Amino acid sequence: MRFLGKFALALNRLLMAVGCGLLIVMIFLTCANIFLRTIWAPVQGTYELMGYFGAVLTAFALGYTQLHRGHISVDLVVLGFSPTTRKILEGINSAVCMVFFALVSWRITLYATNLWRTGEITETLRIVYYPFVYGVALGCATLSLIFLISLLQSIFPEKEEAS
Repeated sequence: MRFLGKFALALNRLLMAVGCGLLIVMIFLTCANIFLRTIWAPVQGTYELMGYFGAVLTAFALGYTQLHRGHISVDLVVLGFSPTTRKILEGINSAVCMVFFALVSWRITLYATNLWRTGEITETLRIVYYPFVYGVALGCATLSLIFLISLLQSIFPEKEEAS
């Protein structure tokens, strides 16, 4: 299980690095569009690219955010339960979320494959956009992996090493 955790951490760090790169591109594209709009003509396809880059950026950040417990959670009711009940609820939550995001990833992958086979392209820039959709599926699959690790940790808690 330790290997799986290290793999997930490395994968999420890589996806976050790509996401940060996309964010930087989005910032430069926005600034260039604003500047060029004031002096001449806007950058063609800015709206398209911002949408696709934003979707991939968001999907790539999902797993990393869950890994670091950065998602919003309301645990007002759960805090009143015993530690054992909380562990059980955490395991159930991890299992449900893992299955949900695995299904989401699978369906998005099927959709991306359909886009690839049909040769769908964007309206303005005329670029294929199935790679962006595959990126979203990868982000959801990574989140599902994080929930799998969380589920395994709730079922098989690691024993603390004696020092």
